[in-house]
Amino acid sequence: MFDLADPAFLANPYPYFADLRERGEVHRHEGLGIAVAVSHAASSAVLRHRGLGRIWQDAQPVERFASFNLLHRNSLLENEPPAHTRLRRVIAGAFGRGHVQRLRPRVAELADGMVDKLAAEIAETGSADLLEHLAQPLPVAVIAELLGVPIEDGPRMVVLSNHIVKMYEYGLAEDKRDAAEAAAAEFVEYLRGVAKQRASSALGGDGDDIVSDLLRSELTEDELVATAVLLLMAGHEATVNVIGNGVNALLTHRDQWDRLLTSPDLLDPCVEELIRYDAPLQLFERTATTDVEIAGFRVAEGEKIGALLGSAARDPKVFERPDTLAIGRTPNAHLGFGMGIHYCVGAPLARVEIAAALNALTTKLPGLRLAEEPERRPEFVIRGLRSLPVTTR
Repeated sequence: MFDLADPAFLANPYPYFADLRERGEVHRHEGLGIAVAVSHAASSAVLRHRGLGRIWQDAQPVERFASFNLLHRNSLLENEPPAHTRLRRVIAGAFGRGHVQRLRPRVAELADGMVDKLAAEIAETGSADLLEHLAQPLPVAVIAELLGVPIEDGPRMVVLSNHIVKMYEYGLAEDKRDAAEAAAAEFVEYLRGVAKQRASSALGGDGDDIVSDLLRSELTEDELVATAVLLLMAGHEATVNVIGNGVNALLTHRDQWDRLLTSPDLLDPCVEELIRYDAPLQLFERTATTDVEIAGFRVAEGEKIGALLGSAARDPKVFERPDTLAIGRTPNAHLGFGMGIHYCVGAPLARVEIAAALNALTTKLPGLRLAEEPERRPEFVIRGLRSLPVTTR
């Protein structure tokens, strides 16, 4: 069984997953304290099964994590029907009012400008961090546009988001748990202020951002705040890591980078393949609301099971040559955006951002390559890089 403290596992978990798949579809992981589904079929079953839900349990003690719990207790991601049905109807309706299409040209403009700055830094100093110049700022700039908040507030929101998502890791140190709560409290206060500033014009029908849309809905203030934070955390963390992990994969598989340069029509399947190949979210938990059986493994009511998305993405029963990066892979049945009622509502926007980043890079910096070995973040659940130094020299 894999060890979350093993640097070799964190650097490349996929051989460990392959060994688990050979031995069975579901395993009990004592270190995580839950069962994990490792095959594509079992992971898909976990995500789809209506006897397995996202049942939020407050971080303890509740008085210590008041804001963190508020954000998650009122989140679309942490609720089941009927609350989930109501929240998703409102949020999907807001997205369905054209926000993705409205933002598409702006996303391309932002990506182009950021790659221009990346190119300028490379020209001046010889190399630059692609995470710093593109992968990190692009998603937060897009979310700022979506929420209608000042783009200069973006870097602070990223810091807060990074602190909060650390709580999803296992065995987190107490000081990092406190940092997550402090970040959640600051985020709640910030977004309450945004909502109050927007309320009069939004209720009058003037606002065209998603906060204004949500203010005109049936959401409570706590639900609106939780939704806005979810959009930033899920939208930023996933997208930055797909871009970072994905460009790293392309630059270490030069034939695939060159193929994208000469076949821009492969941009859309390339996005899907990058999500599959080095999944930004490795594990997604569910709790049994009744006794459930997944691939012959019994999950008793109240117990948790995780879909090991990184392992499902390399299952040879679904993907031909699963350890090979193939940007033209179709079909591509990855589970990167989830399945079932919790399928990511922001998936269309994430695809637009990733495609815009890749298009800008291949158009403006066709000679891009790694300047040195990238530094990986020492976390398991959210898989990403700390830096991605690139050059054209």
